[in-house]
Amino acid sequence: QVQLVESGGGLVQAGGSLKLSCAASGYIFRINSMGWYRQAPGKQRELVASINSGGNTNYADSVKGRFTISRDNAKNTVYLEMNSLKFEDTDVYYCNANARQTFLHPDYDYWGQGAQVTVSS
Repeated sequence: QVQLVESGGGLVQAGGSLKLSCAASGYIFRINSMGWYRQAPGKQRELVASINSGGNTNYADSVKGRFTISRDNAKNTVYLEMNSLKFEDTDVYYCNANARQTFLHPDYDYWGQGAQVTVSS
């Protein structure tokens, strides 16, 4: 099993910054992509940003230029630096890792427990 543990959420004023971290642990053969999603109550989970094993990134249009995703492959950790936060960025942020436990296992999507980010206006 692969576990994802998130940290760094909290309350911040509009215009402020927060940095989320997510560390993967357990029996890991390979991690393909890692990313961050967010979900508000009653809404679908949506992609915020992702990064593949080669360092290529993808961002939602709503966060481009404000958020930066990065990854430390040696530590199996992904980060999301969030700047110029807006009220509408308030959500629960979930870490995702597409990973394989052994070369015999298929790729699988693993999820963190969620980190609350609240931006006050």
